[in-house]
Amino acid sequence: MTSDSRVGRRLKAARERACLTQEELAGALGLRHRQTIASIESGKRSLSARELVSAMDVLGVDLDYFTDPFRLVGEGQFSFRTSTDVGGPVLDDFEDRAGRWIAMYRELSLEQGIEPRWLESKLALTARSSFEDAQAAGESVADRWQLGSCPAAKLRSAMESRASILVLDVDMPPGISGAASRTPGLNCVFANRRDPERRRNFDLAHELFHLLTWDAMPPERAEDVEVPRTGKGWRVERLAENFAAAVLMPGQILCQKWERQSEATDIHQRIKEIAADFRVSGTACKWRLRNLEVLTRSDLAEIDDRRLAANGHSTDPPPEVPAFSKPFIDRVALALDTGRLSVKRAASLLDLSLPDLVSLIRGHGHETYFEA
Repeated sequence: MTSDSRVGRRLKAARERACLTQEELAGALGLRHRQTIASIESGKRSLSARELVSAMDVLGVDLDYFTDPFRLVGEGQFSFRTSTDVGGPVLDDFEDRAGRWIAMYRELSLEQGIEPRWLESKLALTARSSFEDAQAAGESVADRWQLGSCPAAKLRSAMESRASILVLDVDMPPGISGAASRTPGLNCVFANRRDPERRRNFDLAHELFHLLTWDAMPPERAEDVEVPRTGKGWRVERLAENFAAAVLMPGQILCQKWERQSEATDIHQRIKEIAADFRVSGTACKWRLRNLEVLTRSDLAEIDDRRLAANGHSTDPPPEVPAFSKPFIDRVALALDTGRLSVKRAASLLDLSLPDLVSLIRGHGHETYFEA
């Protein structure tokens, strides 16, 4: 990405945030024509030093806003899975931090000779598609990506290798369970590393749906984890749920597992054991069995969801998942080794103390030349 294109794109983002037209900004900067601003925003013309200083003053931004490559300005789109009480400022703050991680990964990748992926995989689904279509698409992904008898165990690596999706395990603010981000040349999924594995697996498959259908069904910025039956966007979220369930629990494998279990076994126990095999929640397994017509309406009436909670496992905190991901830390470690990135800058971008940065890098299999 050239400096002119970065400055131009960020100028446009700041202008639109300030609710100024190109003509109004041109006047404020002492430029005669609106077309001059259009040329700058498209990267065809540079801002002079004087114009840059004036733009910072008019738009209320600092120099780093225009020049820092480790910021995501005017190009990233985010969608969050949240509880209903999460407000806009919380999303804004996390989006700013997450944008820095995405920009950092992208910039370091470019410097290390790894080009962006411009050809994206997509699903041939629309908001008018049936839930059965979404399930069939999920089954197809599980089959084509060869996810095997426990798709959750391989889904993350398949997303990284087959779709070039950056998957990051991070500490989410309370109320946010997952997020997807689409940036030119790079798609990203954020998982809450503090959540139980079964929830993270479902969120991962759910966000995969949004990345593969973003153009046809742009997701809302914030989507309630408890999907309502009505209202804006509810159908898209139901499609995402059906897709995710089918990816994680392919029908043929699920039915085989069910048939191998004794009918004399309590239905709650049967569901919990199969859910544990697939690394999903008992409730998700129950509804997948119902969609496949393995469970009847009368079966559902007998099931107490409270007995499916945590698949019968301990409610102790789940084992800690390493932060970020190996591909991400590989880029950071190489940049530190080659002097492209300072230790202080890396710690600041990742919101870590120096000892935590050392621990993180070593935890992903790299040596550090610096000490905490």
